[in-house]
Amino acid sequence: MSAAVTMKWASVLSLETDTASAVAEAITQLKPRLGSRRPDAVFLFVSPHHAQHYHAIATTVLKQLGPHHLLGCSGNGVVGGEHEAEEVPAIAVAGAILPDVTLTPFRLEDNALPDADSSPRRWEAAVGVEAGTSPQFIILADPLSIRADEMLAGLDFAYPRSVKIGGLASGVRRPGQSALFLDQRLHRSGAVGLALSGNVRIETVVAQGCRPFGEPLSITKCARNVLFELNRRPALETLREQFEAAGSHDRLLLRQIPTALQLGLVMDAFKEGPPGPGDFLIRTPIGMDTKHGALVMSALLREGQTVQFHIRDAAAASEDLAMALRCYASGYLDAGVGVSLPPPPRGALLFSCLGRGKHLYGRPDHDSSAFRAHLGDVPLAGIFCNGEIGQVAGTTYVHGFTSCFGIFRATND
Repeated sequence: MSAAVTMKWASVLSLETDTASAVAEAITQLKPRLGSRRPDAVFLFVSPHHAQHYHAIATTVLKQLGPHHLLGCSGNGVVGGEHEAEEVPAIAVAGAILPDVTLTPFRLEDNALPDADSSPRRWEAAVGVEAGTSPQFIILADPLSIRADEMLAGLDFAYPRSVKIGGLASGVRRPGQSALFLDQRLHRSGAVGLALSGNVRIETVVAQGCRPFGEPLSITKCARNVLFELNRRPALETLREQFEAAGSHDRLLLRQIPTALQLGLVMDAFKEGPPGPGDFLIRTPIGMDTKHGALVMSALLREGQTVQFHIRDAAAASEDLAMALRCYASGYLDAGVGVSLPPPPRGALLFSCLGRGKHLYGRPDHDSSAFRAHLGDVPLAGIFCNGEIGQVAGTTYVHGFTSCFGIFRATND
């Protein structure tokens, strides 16, 4: 009697500068780690150094590994094996054996997105998956050719209970430079993805890299993305007061680093008690209206919403990530108290901002090392993005300066 097939992942990275050698090395390393079974999905992440050979890379991977489905994209840094490779020639390949999981590939183009008044059925038709199958999504997109925020809002509308994780390709200066891999096709625009249903759970960790300062405040006057008043006082005046009350280290960061100041928006209108980690959607101020004492934000606001100013720097990002991973790991372990432990994580995908990595921390492999420190030897692959796709309070957003992990477990293993 043959043993039951269980979910299995493997991830490898090649830093060979010659494309053919890099692909051969990755495939040679990956095959024995997956065993003799044909992978259900292969994830391919490629740096722009190999741009002239994107199609050939995908063709070779499909031929040599024979996956049922291929999904991937290009980016200015890739994650594979146990390392993050930034701004160097690199190819990362991950393979997944996913028993009793139905995978549905899909592609979305900007000019064919259902409009805001469309029914969920239109989105189901565009993706090719019914919401009743409880799909979970991995989504990769070109940042220059699709309205990612509108796409995600539509998917949330049609699939409100579905997890969505992914990122926008990076290393792109003009339209047509991105590579989006989906099965036998190489796309240069739009979005591609896989919908997974059945014996699989995708659990997410979204680390936005900030820590709060000052006190929670209430928006008392705003107009779309312009913040006029906090606690019935001009927003800039309130910011100035909170800045002056902050510690000397925080004041220095806010003066020296233009992107250090952020605003956290509490997205759950029914949140009780003081907001804490995971309650905030972090958004960046994009301007000031000194005449009216207002802040211009990169997000729509609503009166009555609770907000708090945040600081973003290397220390805050490191602490935030460690806390998010620690909370996930402890929650996973606590779930098994008094009963049999749930199936362990088998693999993970990481979508991290270009602004993180060695440029933020001063050394490579920070976020992937933190992941291993809290979750152990779980195969990890991914890409440095021009925008990361992840959920906050049940709603999916495109983030910046964020690391979004999608962690895969079987529901029955």
